[in-house]
Amino acid sequence: MVQTDFTRMRCPVARSMSVLGERWALLVLREAFYGTTRFDAFARNLGIAPNILSARLSRLVEHGLLQRAPAESGGRQAYHLTEKGRDFFPAYIALKRWADRWMADSDGPPILLVEAATGAEVVSPPLTGRSGAPLAPEDVRVRPGPGAGATLHARFGSGDRPHE
Repeated sequence: MVQTDFTRMRCPVARSMSVLGERWALLVLREAFYGTTRFDAFARNLGIAPNILSARLSRLVEHGLLQRAPAESGGRQAYHLTEKGRDFFPAYIALKRWADRWMADSDGPPILLVEAATGAEVVSPPLTGRSGAPLAPEDVRVRPGPGAGATLHARFGSGDRPHE
């Protein structure tokens, strides 16, 4: 079975899935968000084989979400979030919010994120419109963007109605 190469698609969401859609990628980023920087700590915290971890870290470095740097205490390299990687943090928080609601055990989520300065829990706010009212998928219309080609213009037109 031939896999679709998402990197060749015009859709930025599809292209992002070529990097983030691999099952370990988000977990490696989770660890980076939680302060992990050393290879051995990533391996220990994730329970991932070294060869798989090495490949995932390399891919995240290649795509600019992490950067390698000399470790402060010598030895192996450290991995740090780049601006691009840090920019994914709100998306991670939104995913964590969904997962905590729908995928956590009955005891609740195993990890809480709290603001360092206040100790208040970090939460992803609901998606809202300009008025502040919550938005659901049916409240949103799709319009062609500046990078849209003829196919998307034909498919979504002016965006005045929902599309199937």
